[in-house]
Amino acid sequence: MSDLKSYWQDKYPSAFCWSFGDSPALADELAALVIAGKKRGTCGSLASYQQEQPPVTPGAYHIVLDGKGKAVCVIRTLTLRLIRFNEMSPELAALEGEGDLSLAYWQSAHQAIL
Repeated sequence: MSDLKSYWQDKYPSAFCWSFGDSPALADELAALVIAGKKRGTCGSLASYQQEQPPVTPGAYHIVLDGKGKAVCVIRTLTLRLIRFNEMSPELAALEGEGDLSLAYWQSAHQAIL
């Protein structure tokens, strides 16, 4: 375990460690967006959130890992929203911080995984 991960787990004992995406490269890319302050939101399928252990709840802290499993930052869930794919708004899509920040980009990037 990295010293940083150990430090954060001591500071936030209930924090869950995880990485974004489905590959090391995507984990690195999305973690970098978080660190840069560009990615301030994320989404997943309802099934993925129902399977999360521990469950994602407002106020919860999360230790974000890069593609090598190294802790890179701590984030906090502020709010949760349950919406259908076709109800995604341009504002929420932009919070994801990916691509050109447009709803069209978000739809293209997420259609296969949601």
